[in-house]
Amino acid sequence: MNKILLFFALSFSLASFGQTINGIPIKELNADYLQIIGTSRFMSSKLNISIDIGQRTKLFSNNNETARIKDENGQVLIFNSIIDALNFMSANGYDFVSANILTQDDSNVYYYLMKKKTKN
Repeated sequence: MNKILLFFALSFSLASFGQTINGIPIKELNADYLQIIGTSRFMSSKLNISIDIGQRTKLFSNNNETARIKDENGQVLIFNSIIDALNFMSANGYDFVSANILTQDDSNVYYYLMKKKTKN
């Protein structure tokens, strides 16, 4: 019986800390605001999504790679659309604030500002 309880406890802990940004579970981010940045993928209808939480970036590092949302196996999550990413962040404790779309190098870049949901 104890082995079954231990199995469920471990399974729940892994599931609740599945998605991370810079190794930090999304629901534990110490950021009241964040920005979702969506860029078109080459030859795909899907988007590359990165998250700006005001983190410090290392010199000569790929900023988009360090701010990507990863699953429990360290694999980058792929979103079907910007709405998919918005719904994901809403489910993880953030509300939509505003949006901007800019064209850079003949492709659209989507910027969505999110605010951590207030606890009542």
